[in-house]
Amino acid sequence: ERGGLGHVLNEVRLRVLRVEQQHGPMHALVRIKVGPRQRAPHGRSVERRADADVALHAAVAHSLQRRVARRLLGACRERNALLAKNRVKRSLEDFLESIEKGEVAELTLIIKGDVSGSVEALEDALLKIDVGEEVNLRVIHRGVGAITKNDVTLASASKAVIIGFNVRAEGKVAELATHEGVDVRYYSIIYQAIEEVEAALRGMLKPEYEEVQLGSAQVREVFKSSKFGTIAGCLVQSGDIKRNSKARLIRDGVVVAENVAIAGLRRFKDDVTEVREGYECGINLGNFQDVKVEDIIATFEMREKPRKA
Repeated sequence: ERGGLGHVLNEVRLRVLRVEQQHGPMHALVRIKVGPRQRAPHGRSVERRADADVALHAAVAHSLQRRVARRLLGACRERNALLAKNRVKRSLEDFLESIEKGEVAELTLIIKGDVSGSVEALEDALLKIDVGEEVNLRVIHRGVGAITKNDVTLASASKAVIIGFNVRAEGKVAELATHEGVDVRYYSIIYQAIEEVEAALRGMLKPEYEEVQLGSAQVREVFKSSKFGTIAGCLVQSGDIKRNSKARLIRDGVVVAENVAIAGLRRFKDDVTEVREGYECGINLGNFQDVKVEDIIATFEMREKPRKA
């Protein structure tokens, strides 16, 4: 009929092709197929509204293509981010962080070597490492020959470290280890492997701390300041008083306040970082204001205790 799209186009088809997700980039394709124009019968006029219709269909198809592509690309990115998050590298150094989170203190190993004698000797030596009952060493697999794909897969699943003694992971196996975040250590001397593993085990031990006294000061006068609050005029009786150090307030032999901080430290009108024994100073304990004459301000710090070798 006059003015109809059929006078101009044979066919306008809008096809949204099936979108397939593969390993590579994903695409959403939209195809518009437009047939050739037909001639109008002699003597009859044809309105050109078809061109606007085609443009509208093309715009709709392009918009749909972009929306589908953005949605699929977003889903792909979320999936890749999740995989990267779950692919946590486990190395000898990483186990300390696991301990701080309260996880089980266990180091899991896979041992591969060039000959069975070396593998057995290395395993026996490692299992004899004694660092107490807090941590545990477990060998889940040992074998002779090069490090294989199965070794890497097992290490990835069990969060183990692979020890290679005179053997290596080559080619695609090395690429897989890198991709899976598996820590592979290579050694040619047994005692070097023992030293590193022992150091890792000791690093897994929870640190032990001890309190070290830094100094003490007796309160001689108490001042009130609108700007700083309570200021204790003190005489340092022993050691050093350092600004920002931890302190406790003792009154008649009883601890009145624990874990307060030396928020302010002054000598006359000057702010200082440290005041030595025998000198007077002004001490501000921050938000703690209940300070009285003859109170003792004792400062201390927590230091990590070295473990016996």
